[in-house]
Amino acid sequence: MCTAKVKFSGLFLLCALTACSKAPLHQQESFVFGTRVELLIAGLDEAQARPAAAAVLREFDRLHRTYHAWKPSELSELNAAIATGKSPSANPEMALLITDAQQLSKLGDGLFDPGIGGLIRLWGFQSDEFKAQLPDPVALAQWRASKPGIADLRLAGGRVSSKNKDVALDFGGYLKGVALDRAADILRAQGVNNALINIGGNVMALGTKNGERWRVGIQHPRQPGPLAMVALDDGEAIGTSGDYQRYFELDGKRYCHLLDPRRGEPVMHTQALTVLITPRPAAGTLSDVASKPLFIAGADWPALAKRLAIDQVLRVAADGRIEVSTALHRRLEFVEVEPKMLKIIP
Repeated sequence: MCTAKVKFSGLFLLCALTACSKAPLHQQESFVFGTRVELLIAGLDEAQARPAAAAVLREFDRLHRTYHAWKPSELSELNAAIATGKSPSANPEMALLITDAQQLSKLGDGLFDPGIGGLIRLWGFQSDEFKAQLPDPVALAQWRASKPGIADLRLAGGRVSSKNKDVALDFGGYLKGVALDRAADILRAQGVNNALINIGGNVMALGTKNGERWRVGIQHPRQPGPLAMVALDDGEAIGTSGDYQRYFELDGKRYCHLLDPRRGEPVMHTQALTVLITPRPAAGTLSDVASKPLFIAGADWPALAKRLAIDQVLRVAADGRIEVSTALHRRLEFVEVEPKMLKIIP
């Protein structure tokens, strides 16, 4: 007898955002990229903070509408054209995003691959509400035989082409990170030096919260509330991939939206993986992207993290064991006692 359970949760980082009553803290929220977005600006009055926050949210909305993977958008039009063998034009921004994503995919051994939109659709995750059912086995076998990926795309003269018609772009594991970097640029250009940007748990810190470091909580993948807290320095970004955000359960088995492009199936060996990115160009983008290949790599994450120049990682394995890099372990404040099933990775 088949039993099913469906659950969606977009937030996997809980922010400790208690305001200091003696200093201004402007807060603005929205719902973009299919999740709750929160922006906090410290040290400025409403007249200065509100226009800057509004500019950030307008950019988020533009990115969401332009690069939506399954609703009408410039990206969905490009995917449809590729599927019919055409070579559609790409706006300059989209061309840069494709090129950047290709480079990041290569760095991550192809485990991060925004070109597997067709696979995401087969598993039912290109939807606001998805059903607890497995993909059609024939269609899945055909996708595996085709092996489409973002590396199949070619850019020339402002046009995109692919010999593999099954390539379909989905920037769901990439765009929130891009948006973090855009937000940081917008805020700094408008004189905002102290802020916290939270896009469904992908977080970037600018400056401080009225002289105190911004503190965020890393969500426990199987319990309510955070597993640990960490204070962020100026320009740092943190991101988590978890099997509890978008998933369904069928006959007692959990199928999450994090898919291994090598097998065409959801990853089963990891509950959650968090990366903390130290200040660098495109830190927000890397915080969103890097958690995916490390999540998929499972126990092999340390070697891949080293190649990605990331030294602050926390992984929760399927059996609840916690692996954390030495650099991140030094900064973590576990909410309760330090977990017994903890392994520190040098």
